Amino acid sequence: MILFCAALLVGPAAAQQPATRLPDDALPPALDRVLRDYEQAWRTGDAKALAALFSEDGFVLQSEHAPVRGRAAIEAAYAGQGSSPLRLRALAHAVEGNTGYIIGAYTYGSNVGDTGKFTLTLQRVGDGPWMIFSDMDNTSASPRAK
Repeated sequence: MILFCAALLVGPAAAQQPATRLPDDALPPALDRVLRDYEQAWRTGDAKALAALFSEDGFVLQSEHAPVRGRAAIEAAYAGQGSSPLRLRALAHAVEGNTGYIIGAYTYGSNVGDTGKFTLTLQRVGDGPWMIFSDMDNTSASPRAK
Protein backbone atom coordinates (compact mmCIF):
# COMPACT_ATOMS: atom_id res chain seq x y z
CA MET A 1 0.00 0.00 0.00
CA ILE A 2 2.79 2.43 0.86
CA LEU A 3 4.56 1.64 -2.43
CA PHE A 4 1.33 2.31 -4.36
CA CYS A 5 0.84 5.69 -2.62
CA ALA A 6 4.46 6.63 -3.31
CA ALA A 7 3.96 5.78 -7.00
CA LEU A 8 0.93 8.09 -7.09
CA LEU A 9 2.99 10.93 -5.63
CA VAL A 10 5.90 10.41 -8.03
CA GLY A 11 3.78 9.69 -11.15
CA PRO A 12 2.51 13.22 -11.88
CA ALA A 13 5.93 14.78 -11.33
CA ALA A 14 7.53 12.29 -13.71
CA ALA A 15 4.83 12.99 -16.30
CA GLN A 16 5.75 16.69 -16.32
CA GLN A 17 9.35 16.08 -17.38
CA PRO A 18 10.12 17.13 -20.97
CA ALA A 19 9.71 14.19 -23.33
CA THR A 20 12.65 12.94 -25.32
CA ARG A 21 12.01 13.25 -29.05
CA LEU A 22 11.39 9.80 -30.43
CA PRO A 23 13.29 8.94 -33.61
CA ASP A 24 11.62 8.85 -37.02
CA ASP A 25 10.54 5.51 -38.43
CA ALA A 26 11.30 4.97 -42.13
CA LEU A 27 8.08 4.03 -43.89
CA PRO A 28 7.81 1.90 -47.01
CA PRO A 29 6.87 4.07 -50.02
CA ALA A 30 3.21 2.99 -50.12
CA LEU A 31 2.68 4.11 -46.49
CA ASP A 32 4.82 7.22 -46.83
CA ARG A 33 2.57 8.27 -49.74
CA VAL A 34 -0.36 8.44 -47.32
CA LEU A 35 1.47 10.96 -45.12
CA ARG A 36 2.78 13.06 -48.01
CA ASP A 37 -0.66 13.17 -49.72
CA TYR A 38 -2.23 14.17 -46.40
CA GLU A 39 0.31 16.96 -45.91
CA GLN A 40 -0.26 18.29 -49.43
CA ALA A 41 -4.05 18.28 -49.16
CA TRP A 42 -3.87 19.94 -45.72
CA ARG A 43 -1.45 22.63 -46.93
CA THR A 44 -3.81 23.60 -49.74
CA GLY A 45 -6.94 23.39 -47.57
CA ASP A 46 -8.41 20.81 -49.98
CA ALA A 47 -11.11 19.08 -47.92
CA LYS A 48 -12.18 16.94 -50.89
CA ALA A 49 -8.62 15.64 -51.40
CA LEU A 50 -8.27 14.96 -47.66
CA ALA A 51 -11.53 13.01 -47.60
CA ALA A 52 -10.42 11.01 -50.66
CA LEU A 53 -7.53 9.60 -48.60
CA PHE A 54 -10.07 7.85 -46.35
CA SER A 55 -11.96 4.64 -46.89
CA GLU A 56 -15.64 5.21 -47.65
CA ASP A 57 -16.62 4.43 -44.03
CA GLY A 58 -13.53 5.97 -42.38
CA PHE A 59 -13.38 7.97 -39.15
CA VAL A 60 -11.83 11.27 -38.09
CA LEU A 61 -11.28 11.60 -34.34
CA GLN A 62 -9.97 15.10 -33.68
CA SER A 63 -9.30 16.66 -30.29
CA GLU A 64 -12.28 18.56 -28.91
CA HIS A 65 -14.59 17.43 -31.76
CA ALA A 66 -17.23 14.73 -32.03
CA PRO A 67 -16.25 11.64 -34.04
CA VAL A 68 -16.94 11.91 -37.78
CA ARG A 69 -17.64 8.89 -40.01
CA GLY A 70 -17.88 8.55 -43.77
CA ARG A 71 -16.16 10.33 -46.62
CA ALA A 72 -18.86 12.98 -47.10
CA ALA A 73 -18.87 13.82 -43.38
CA ILE A 74 -15.07 13.89 -43.34
CA GLU A 75 -15.02 16.35 -46.23
CA ALA A 76 -17.53 18.56 -44.38
CA ALA A 77 -15.48 18.33 -41.16
CA TYR A 78 -12.27 19.35 -42.94
CA ALA A 79 -13.90 22.23 -44.83
CA GLY A 80 -12.26 25.44 -43.64
CA GLN A 81 -9.39 23.60 -41.94
CA GLY A 82 -5.88 23.32 -43.23
CA SER A 83 -4.11 25.85 -45.41
CA SER A 84 -1.08 25.63 -43.14
CA PRO A 85 2.34 23.98 -43.57
CA LEU A 86 1.65 20.67 -41.82
CA ARG A 87 4.60 18.31 -41.38
CA LEU A 88 4.03 14.66 -40.46
CA ARG A 89 6.59 12.15 -39.29
CA ALA A 90 6.22 8.48 -38.48
CA LEU A 91 7.30 7.06 -35.12
CA ALA A 92 6.20 3.46 -35.73
CA HIS A 93 4.25 1.40 -38.23
CA ALA A 94 3.16 -2.13 -38.96
CA VAL A 95 1.29 -3.98 -41.68
CA GLU A 96 -0.32 -7.38 -41.65
CA GLY A 97 -2.19 -8.37 -44.77
CA ASN A 98 -4.41 -5.49 -45.82
CA THR A 99 -4.48 -3.77 -42.42
CA GLY A 100 -1.86 -1.48 -40.94
CA TYR A 101 -1.14 1.51 -38.78
CA ILE A 102 1.13 4.51 -38.52
CA ILE A 103 1.83 6.20 -35.20
CA GLY A 104 3.33 9.61 -35.66
CA ALA A 105 3.85 13.19 -34.64
CA TYR A 106 3.08 16.47 -36.36
CA THR A 107 4.13 20.08 -36.37
CA TYR A 108 3.69 23.11 -38.60
CA GLY A 109 6.13 25.09 -40.71
CA SER A 110 9.55 25.56 -39.17
CA ASN A 111 8.41 24.90 -35.59
CA VAL A 112 10.99 23.04 -33.56
CA GLY A 113 9.59 20.00 -31.79
CA ASP A 114 6.31 18.21 -32.21
CA THR A 115 3.02 20.04 -31.82
CA GLY A 116 0.98 16.85 -31.43
CA LYS A 117 0.67 13.18 -32.21
CA PHE A 118 -1.58 10.93 -34.26
CA THR A 119 -2.50 7.39 -35.11
CA LEU A 120 -3.67 6.32 -38.53
CA THR A 121 -5.36 2.96 -38.97
CA LEU A 122 -4.98 1.89 -42.59
CA GLN A 123 -6.68 -0.60 -44.86
CA ARG A 124 -6.60 -1.54 -48.50
CA VAL A 125 -8.58 -3.73 -50.83
CA GLY A 126 -6.46 -6.25 -52.70
CA ASP A 127 -3.36 -4.58 -54.06
CA GLY A 128 -5.04 -1.15 -54.09
CA PRO A 129 -3.68 1.93 -52.36
CA TRP A 130 -3.59 2.23 -48.60
CA MET A 131 -6.57 4.21 -47.35
CA ILE A 132 -7.06 5.77 -43.93
CA PHE A 133 -9.74 3.98 -41.91
CA SER A 134 -9.26 6.15 -38.83
CA ASP A 135 -7.28 9.26 -37.99
CA MET A 136 -6.98 10.21 -34.32
CA ASP A 137 -4.90 13.17 -33.27
CA ASN A 138 -4.31 15.38 -30.25
CA THR A 139 -1.97 18.16 -29.30
CA SER A 140 1.00 17.82 -27.02
CA ALA A 141 0.13 21.05 -25.19
CA SER A 142 -0.88 21.02 -21.56
CA PRO A 143 -4.62 20.99 -20.97
CA ARG A 144 -6.16 24.46 -20.73
CA ALA A 145 -8.09 25.52 -17.67
CA LYS A 146 -11.75 26.00 -18.51
